[in-house]
Amino acid sequence: MNQQLLIYVFGGTGDLALSKLIPALYVLFKDRCLPEQMQIIGISRKKMSDAEYRQLTEKSCRSFEGQAFDAASWQQFNRHLAYLSLDASHAAEYAKLKAHLLQQAPNAAERTVIYYLATAPQLFASIANHIGTIGLAEANARIVIEKPLGHSLASALAINQQIGQSFAEENIYRIDHYLGKETVQNLMALRFANALFEPVWRAAHIDHVQISVLETVGIGSRGEYYDQAGAMRDMLQNHLLQLLCLIAMEAPMRFDAEAVRNEKVKVLQALKPITSASVQEKTVRGQYTAGTVNGESVAAYYFEKNVNNDSDTETFVALEAEIDNWRWAGVPFYLRTGKRLAQKTSEIVIQFKPVPHYLFNNNAVNRLIIRLQPEERITLELMAKIPGKGMNLQPVALDIDLANAFKTTRRWDAYERLLLDVIEADSTLFMRRDEVEAAWQWVDGILRAWKANAKQPKAYAAGSDGPEDARQMLAHQGRQWFKAPAK
Repeated sequence: MNQQLLIYVFGGTGDLALSKLIPALYVLFKDRCLPEQMQIIGISRKKMSDAEYRQLTEKSCRSFEGQAFDAASWQQFNRHLAYLSLDASHAAEYAKLKAHLLQQAPNAAERTVIYYLATAPQLFASIANHIGTIGLAEANARIVIEKPLGHSLASALAINQQIGQSFAEENIYRIDHYLGKETVQNLMALRFANALFEPVWRAAHIDHVQISVLETVGIGSRGEYYDQAGAMRDMLQNHLLQLLCLIAMEAPMRFDAEAVRNEKVKVLQALKPITSASVQEKTVRGQYTAGTVNGESVAAYYFEKNVNNDSDTETFVALEAEIDNWRWAGVPFYLRTGKRLAQKTSEIVIQFKPVPHYLFNNNAVNRLIIRLQPEERITLELMAKIPGKGMNLQPVALDIDLANAFKTTRRWDAYERLLLDVIEADSTLFMRRDEVEAAWQWVDGILRAWKANAKQPKAYAAGSDGPEDARQMLAHQGRQWFKAPAK
């Protein structure tokens, strides 16, 4: 039996679909990872023919692939592209979707249908409901939803419940593209495939952990969304907490979706609440003012397009999290993320405790640095003697450049991997309902504490390292944020 694959991309003319999803599917097709019996259908309200949609997506794929773009492969791929003009907010419009689907694959047993919602989050529940109402949320149909999933625990619960009325939990794929990054997955390989680290991956040997996702860019065209979300909802609630889970989770019994996600949920449930009593000490909010980033003068956040001039939305957040379990009790996890900062980097720093007795004049510094971007590398800093007289030491890096180590192997884009996982019904790298809700429950407590304390964002100049309060938060404990030396 030939199984027909149908991928409907709602928001098919939007930035996500054109810059990420269609190019990723094209690359997968070029690498022969997709079935021949396949059709990808872009959906939006715009009036457009199949030919016009193919021209639009070709431009995006050429830009994405650069010199690697292959015209012959594209000619084969674009025969699998189609377009459907449909207003996703109107129930009556879904008759078009049903007619198209039945025309392409009338037998439900012979088709796999994927609905990818690359739309505004407020449309997720209604689209899922309309699909279900018209009878297209069949047993072999999957729905993919992007973050943010709600703006609070209550809204996330409502969305999950509404989508769950149409789709079974195993057919709901909540995507966080960070989990598709090669180095993020290497966190599990690093932890669970190397005997070197397991004995020391615990409170007895680790002083603290830092997780940083820093950006030099501002908010671009996302002002209307970002001014309602802020750095906490936009980045920390999902990306940074996912990284924390992978660093702190116990080894799963098996490497499969349920076992991995069970362990991640346990980490989120073990996070000690940050309350009104501790929020001043444990968190920092910031908002960028005018400054210079990479030699370019930039305006303050409140002058960005579609941002309120008196906005108190945070563009930077730093906090100290504690995991209340046997492995991590007493180990602070410092998380920070922000816009318009001095450097663009995503990295995790595992700072080990000092040796119990110093033999030499230098303080021993042992740390593991896992960099996700801009380059993908893992560095273990050990102490070594400087050549010459005396026992003078300095940190020396044992460095693994992942891009260079696998230079003959093509690096997959995160969306390529995640889309293929959806097609193959592998949900390991996707968030389960209870995982999303546990993350929101913890974050909601911080948001309530901010509101109760009227905690206003601290100003920081664009192009700096963030608010001074973020530095002080660690300095009060005799620690400092890691900053890689300039190259």
